[in-house]
Amino acid sequence: MTYLSINENPKNFNNNTYMKKVSFLILIIHSSFYFAQDIPKERVVNIVSTLASDEMKGRKFGTPENDKAAEYIASEFKKDNLDYCFGDSYLIPFEYKGQKGFNVCGIKKGTSEKSLAFSGHFDHIGTNNKEGDNIYNGADDDASGIATVIGIADYFKNKKTDYSMVFMAFNAEEIGLKGSKALSENTNLTPVFSNITALFNFEMLATESQFGKNAVFMTGDEFSDFDELINKNAGNGLKVYPDPYKNEQLFYRSDNVNFVKKKIIAHSISTVDMTKATHYHAVNDDIKIVDAENLTNIINNFAKTIEKLNTKNFTPKYNDKVNFDF
Repeated sequence: MTYLSINENPKNFNNNTYMKKVSFLILIIHSSFYFAQDIPKERVVNIVSTLASDEMKGRKFGTPENDKAAEYIASEFKKDNLDYCFGDSYLIPFEYKGQKGFNVCGIKKGTSEKSLAFSGHFDHIGTNNKEGDNIYNGADDDASGIATVIGIADYFKNKKTDYSMVFMAFNAEEIGLKGSKALSENTNLTPVFSNITALFNFEMLATESQFGKNAVFMTGDEFSDFDELINKNAGNGLKVYPDPYKNEQLFYRSDNVNFVKKKIIAHSISTVDMTKATHYHAVNDDIKIVDAENLTNIINNFAKTIEKLNTKNFTPKYNDKVNFDF
């Protein structure tokens, strides 16, 4: 870049030349500031609060509020200038037991066709008929995961990446992983899925994990070297721990499993302390239980970690312990 010398007087410059140099300098400063910015906590709180609001009535599959949540996520993907996964919409319809719903999918093109995928589910379990607070807001489960997906898309909006990036918001997780199953089996997406190197599925990150702040655990850590490679490149002290609940078989019980079946490296990442999660599938899973600062730090530090990954230093592989026929 070119700066004015301390001995140079702007009066000696043609006015247009001077203004061009000043404008260019301002642009460089502004761009450097923009690219260096983290996702602010207010942004994260806004996403979780929107999805977990009473107006969303628990985002149960098959309801107008569930559709509204899908449309909201699609609007955020549009703000981040993502391409459609196919066709002319981020919204990808599917049906289950006569009810129609939508998954949401967008792509950021990198220099490579190979991609990393980021996902979470946006549906929850709706309401009950009791008096008082009867809305299962699902702030942790899984508005926090969707905030992570959108936050990562925000972070990379104006950044060039080696890997392409696939962003997915699954529906109908709460009724048996039906949305991710429908999406994974959609043949229009075969070209997209055939290029995924690894999928990060974010599931319940609103509270501090049993390992402390800035720490998560990964399901199925014993089946691949995914966590080892993440920890090797981790930003700002982020730490991925082994799954402390192996007896629960969580690796085979979340949306990642429908991609495991396709032999794609796919793990779920969480902070939920299952010994303390009294909010799980309860009406108190609302914005009040969200540790917004910790969630924001995790989102930004995952983004910084992902920023270090490329097609040469991040090619995780399954070992022979994983079961593809379950």
